Amino acid sequence: MAREVFDFARLHAFDSTLRDGAQGEGISFSVQDKLGIARALDELGVDFIEAGNPGSNAKDLEFFRAAKGLRLRSAKLVAFGSTRRKDTAPGDDGNLRSLLLAETDYVAIFGKSWDFHVREILRATLEENLAMIKDTVEFLVSEGKTVIYDAEHFFDGYAENPEYAMASLRAAAEGGAAVLVLCDTNGGAPLGDFGRLTALVRESFGLPVGIHCHNDTGLAVAGSLLAAEAGATQVQGTLLGFGERTGNANLSSIVANLELKQGLPCLPEGRIASLTRICRTVAEIANIPLDDGMPFVGYHAFAHKAGMHIDAVTKNSRSCEHIPPESVGNQRTFLMSEVAGRTMILERLRRFDPSVGKDSPIAAKLVSIMKERELEGYQYEGADASFDLLVLKNLGRYRPFFELGYYKIIAEQAQSAGQSRAFAQIKIAVEGESHVTAAEGDGPVHALDGALREALGRFYPAVSRIRLTDYKVRVLDSRTGTAARVRVLIESTDGEDIWTTVGVSTDLIESSWIALVDSFVHKLIRDLERRLSRD
Repeated sequence: MAREVFDFARLHAFDSTLRDGAQGEGISFSVQDKLGIARALDELGVDFIEAGNPGSNAKDLEFFRAAKGLRLRSAKLVAFGSTRRKDTAPGDDGNLRSLLLAETDYVAIFGKSWDFHVREILRATLEENLAMIKDTVEFLVSEGKTVIYDAEHFFDGYAENPEYAMASLRAAAEGGAAVLVLCDTNGGAPLGDFGRLTALVRESFGLPVGIHCHNDTGLAVAGSLLAAEAGATQVQGTLLGFGERTGNANLSSIVANLELKQGLPCLPEGRIASLTRICRTVAEIANIPLDDGMPFVGYHAFAHKAGMHIDAVTKNSRSCEHIPPESVGNQRTFLMSEVAGRTMILERLRRFDPSVGKDSPIAAKLVSIMKERELEGYQYEGADASFDLLVLKNLGRYRPFFELGYYKIIAEQAQSAGQSRAFAQIKIAVEGESHVTAAEGDGPVHALDGALREALGRFYPAVSRIRLTDYKVRVLDSRTGTAARVRVLIESTDGEDIWTTVGVSTDLIESSWIALVDSFVHKLIRDLERRLSRD
């Protein structure tokens, strides 16, 4: 059966998370990770997934073999490699041969467009480099591949030797490249160059043009959008901006801006609404916390704290939000703090009791309680789950799922380095039935978490799905030394929801215990509410 011929004339998204993103510090994808991310990107609707260089490492080649079992709805996998080596025929070049082993219809090839790199890095003549580009593209096209040509360092090359930078593109075009991608590899091109040079290349060669930006000056998204506005029909990036140095262009911001701001759709109809969920899925697979302040998809992208902003948004969301959060699958949140005011408290109360009125005494009581607790060191703007429990307690709707008898922590430091351990023992009672458990951990909080999880699991199996994803400690007044109050924030997930709880005490273990209990109780209450709503 003949393969589908891709329409390069329309705008499309090209994701390189599995290749460029894997070069980011702290990121290491397993083959299974890469398969999971590929499925997520396909669900979002990106057109191309650049999945790695099969010639550079065995893991990428293993991925391409495993990926043959993927049933992608629309995305095309792309193998990535470089032009042939100097003084080597394409058919004899090991890296090019490995690209064929990937068995993808589409191949991305990068070549040098900056004469400085040709002389100083390749140690080749300018003519040799042009031959390497053309020969490589011709070879892959003769093997039935559609070649996407990445002109590495194009913007730097054009700035210093525009004739040669254009000649490198001409070599790729003459070899049969389907797309010419202009790369700001060092991430330092002036903003005005992106649109101007995109239009020039498109007019000069009559071929589809792509854009590939790095974010060293913070302009990667802006440069990509300007290139698309000037006629680029392929925008490259990594979904969450992962990449070496300061990262690559953030594709989630690019596609959201193109679709919702510039009227240039690059995803299948309706898929933009899944953007937040897909981004959080990819962050979870990568085991990298999603930046709360990331545009469009961050947890704080539509968060409001100031009382005036909250009041305005509740009256008309357009007053303080540039798009409806739901359009990208995100949601509006109101951050609890001393500046939030009664409007915020009222909005939160009505989630649990819609009948609460503007002048309700419970709202005034909660404002007073919250301000008192913030004086103690509590901070609710990043701990919505703990605030919800505070609301339920004051509404008389809080259910104590268990009673604590005691907890006991024992720490042990062995003679050999790295052998310290902690042990926790807990006694709880559920509906009159007592249970004692113990657990060992890498530290006291880890041991406490294990013991509580073991104790509650006997009565509430759902706690086995809770996973602590972040643990933050803040000393509130260092001037009092070891007697200072300590605030602990714990972020948890059950694979579907993410929530944060807070605890404050002069005792680090007690602070952690308060936040830990809130985390487990929040999950149990949420599950109970869902069961009741279904019934």
